[in-house]
Amino acid sequence: MQNFSDIVESNASLTHLNDRGEAMMVDVSDKAVTKRTAVAGCQVRMSVATLEAILAGNAPKGDALGTARIAGIMAAKQTANLIPLCHPLPLSKVAVELTPDFELPGFQIRSTITIKAETGVEMEALTAVSIAALTLYDMAKALEKSMQIENIRLISKTGGKSDFKLVDGK
Repeated sequence: MQNFSDIVESNASLTHLNDRGEAMMVDVSDKAVTKRTAVAGCQVRMSVATLEAILAGNAPKGDALGTARIAGIMAAKQTANLIPLCHPLPLSKVAVELTPDFELPGFQIRSTITIKAETGVEMEALTAVSIAALTLYDMAKALEKSMQIENIRLISKTGGKSDFKLVDGK
């Protein structure tokens, strides 16, 4: 049976572990500064009545959509404080959109984050949609406690060593 250090030596893809198997922050200082963008999405499923109340501005706590959008932006900026080993990044742009979807019914939430840096912004994009969804839930829970946050996912990323696009593009 291999010991942990042999496994780490044979698998260079374990970039967040040192030679003793301890978690560490990756040194990105030798990487090139490039423009990088990440897009993430999720959805909040709810009843049509709750969706209509939110759109009419009748959520008991006030402006549910505006508050959720600001929460998502703020969350992206705090990702390094929330997720261990993430680099604190000087974000160039953070956009969070909440779009009503009567077929769901509920809201589609999407974040787009851009940066010029040595590392990507996927975690910031995912954090933004997650916190926007949680905030939307909080703002509307008096209307409906059975809302569901679903399908948190990376939709695309560009820049750095590789690009990624979710196959169905949603």
